[in-house]
Amino acid sequence: MPVFFVQNFGCRATQADGASIEQQLLEKGLHRGVSANEADLVVLNTCTVTAAADQDARAAIRRVHRTNPEAKILVTGCYAQRAPEEIAALPGVTWVVGNSHKQQIPQIATSSSPADFVSLESVALSGPAFTLVGDIFAHTELIAAPVFDAEGIAEKTRPNLKVQDGCNNRCSFCIIPSVRGQSRSMKLDRVLEEASALVAAGYREIVLSGINLGRWGRDLDAPLRFEQLLRALLEHTGIAKIRISSVEPMDWSDELIELAAGSSRIAKHAHVPLQSGSDRILRAMHRRYRPWHYAEKIRKIYEAMPNAAIGADVMTGFPGETDELFEENRDFIERLPFTYLHVFTYSSRPGTHSAALPDQVPVEIARERTRILRDLAAEKNLRFRQRFVNRTLEAISLQTGDADFTEALSDNYLKVRIAGRHPANEWMKVRVTETENDGLAAEAVACSHATSDTLCENFA
Repeated sequence: MPVFFVQNFGCRATQADGASIEQQLLEKGLHRGVSANEADLVVLNTCTVTAAADQDARAAIRRVHRTNPEAKILVTGCYAQRAPEEIAALPGVTWVVGNSHKQQIPQIATSSSPADFVSLESVALSGPAFTLVGDIFAHTELIAAPVFDAEGIAEKTRPNLKVQDGCNNRCSFCIIPSVRGQSRSMKLDRVLEEASALVAAGYREIVLSGINLGRWGRDLDAPLRFEQLLRALLEHTGIAKIRISSVEPMDWSDELIELAAGSSRIAKHAHVPLQSGSDRILRAMHRRYRPWHYAEKIRKIYEAMPNAAIGADVMTGFPGETDELFEENRDFIERLPFTYLHVFTYSSRPGTHSAALPDQVPVEIARERTRILRDLAAEKNLRFRQRFVNRTLEAISLQTGDADFTEALSDNYLKVRIAGRHPANEWMKVRVTETENDGLAAEAVACSHATSDTLCENFA
């Protein structure tokens, strides 16, 4: 039985795509391997949001070819969509499949008919890579959501349910719309079907994901809003906890904030992309809000959910970012109640508007600004974690731990090490004993009454 291995790079939407590819390959009769070194087929599901992401993918291709030269390498994802010829020229690559044809990967990798696709058995490593990349804007489908198998449930918790793909925004720095296509939504009945399947498989938390998640439903024949999706999931499925991965600031409506604050089944976690707190830079980025609009959204979220994790994506070194504008950004961030930040150094992407802008910031300066904001984020996160010492939190166990501790994640997005050995995929009440490293140490109190009618086996 051929063995495959899928490695994902980048965002939760890409991870969800990778899970679907895994499931479809299993249905084709392939066996899932534990590493690329033992696989006959290695699928690299790439990101291209920065030059560093491209570099990571190229390094992975070279590493797989070096350590497992007999493996067939299939490269897909956003980098494959953007620069297929660049990837096809790398030694060891057998197939390059863009996001436009991701649905066909199982057929491509297992077909025995060269007339349809190049088969796994017939391609020589010395030959040119088979490339299949089309117009992403001609596609209106989403890659199929996975129905998780019994093998998968033993290995994973907190699965991604991708309900939306693509983006209609045109931020000047972002290549993603050109490699993901227009915004498109999974129909409501399909979302409910997939969520119910995850509940039946035993999952206690699902993470709703998408490229521009807050735009879910706008493109449907009978348009809907993201808040309606959440209400339907709460009403028609038994999922214990829904986590919202990332929603743009203009989509954090008062209704969404009220819904998230009022339901114990929605994780107290708001990720709200910022990019910059400088009005001039936001305008150059073609973002659709001003700093004061953003700050008002964050304040409303904080007032409604004072114990929630509130995070943001922030970019440093955008063209034209002077010392003064960076300080404006840093001061804006310092004044808001963020609990964590994802800080990125600007990376010029070919084909984007910002790539041609004057006043490109030297990379050394941009990286130093990234360091400053990451240090600020670490300070904010420590203060946030200190608030919960000697308090009780809800946390989901991520994997069965050893005799000393079990790794978990709190409802409000904090890493938790629970003393003792506990089963994976259980919501538990824990009492925080101290802060440590980038997380918390805690002791189990009981399972959360909000997640099921019975206690965890530890407390039965």
